Amino acid sequence: MQFGIFTVGDVTVDPTTGRLPSERDRIKAMTTIALKAEEVGLDVFATGEHHNPPFVPSSPTTMLGWIAARTERLLLSTSTTLITTNDPVKIAEDYAMLQHLADGRVDLMMGRGNTGPVYPWFGQDIRNGIPLAIENYDLLHRLWREDVVDWKGKFRTPLQSFTSTPRPLDGVPPFVWHGSIRSPEIAEQAAYYGDGFFANHIFWPKEHTQRMVGLYRQRWAHYGHGTPEQAIVGLGGQVFMRRNSQDAVREFRPYFDNAPVYGHGPSLEDFTRETPLTVGSPQQVIDRTLGFREYVGDYQRQLFLMDHAGLPLKTVLEQLDLLGEEVVPVLRKEFDSMRPAHVPEAPTHASLLAAREAGTTTEEEKR
Repeated sequence: MQFGIFTVGDVTVDPTTGRLPSERDRIKAMTTIALKAEEVGLDVFATGEHHNPPFVPSSPTTMLGWIAARTERLLLSTSTTLITTNDPVKIAEDYAMLQHLADGRVDLMMGRGNTGPVYPWFGQDIRNGIPLAIENYDLLHRLWREDVVDWKGKFRTPLQSFTSTPRPLDGVPPFVWHGSIRSPEIAEQAAYYGDGFFANHIFWPKEHTQRMVGLYRQRWAHYGHGTPEQAIVGLGGQVFMRRNSQDAVREFRPYFDNAPVYGHGPSLEDFTRETPLTVGSPQQVIDRTLGFREYVGDYQRQLFLMDHAGLPLKTVLEQLDLLGEEVVPVLRKEFDSMRPAHVPEAPTHASLLAAREAGTTTEEEKR
């Protein structure tokens, strides 16, 4: 089981002080948080991709390359790579380059993003969101697996005898997760290729996540990759902790009430009851997170959103100390003890390379 954090990179006023960090401050904070994640024993750091204020991570590979040079074991990922508005050729080349620089410690999550205006900025139409995601990923998938590609589609110019460079490290492409909040077409896409499915799992009730993951598992098995229980699932989550739960609620409330996404909407109490948001003690976070397994089954990756809504860096680092010292060790032990032997771990470059060398090529790799 992999545990880590993901960031959306928002630049938000701290409602308790009125302070707005500069873009430089926020970028530096994100890299500090990534280094802290490795220090406290987490497995994954993932960054979003945005091209509009109030967000700063417009170049994930630049940030992840910087982090790769300063870490030794942290797995570097995205939490989302915009498959709709990025050129698949550039994604193929950028992430293969990062894969080499990071010695294979790279995977990525495909998604459509949450900002409609980004489409025309990159010459696309939001009404083509799903078709773009399908066509662009088909091309990306081929670019990483075929040395010479001839290709023709609807949304970009054709390719003739094209080779993307560098080639994937050891001939093994980065593992791909397909992230979605609400689109069954994306669950279907992940299932078709035998890739991972990442349910955002932040804004919606558990019943919605259960349906989406269930659909993905069913279709994953339909395409011949294994049993539904062996499908590769990741979940998001959102927590704020203090050792005393009342202190956590009191401290987090002004950040929740003014958050750019859900502020000035449902109450903190309603939101924590209806969604996976957990505000309380480390033990409450442990209990709530272990409960995710009851409605999605055994899964491979759990990422937490920790640095948003204007929370100061000092507070986020304190949260990571609690996560790494008191929460993740318990979760790791408990999840591992409950996982049946036939349910795989999350794929890594090393495991994918070993499978290939052992001659156990997956259906996804054959496609």
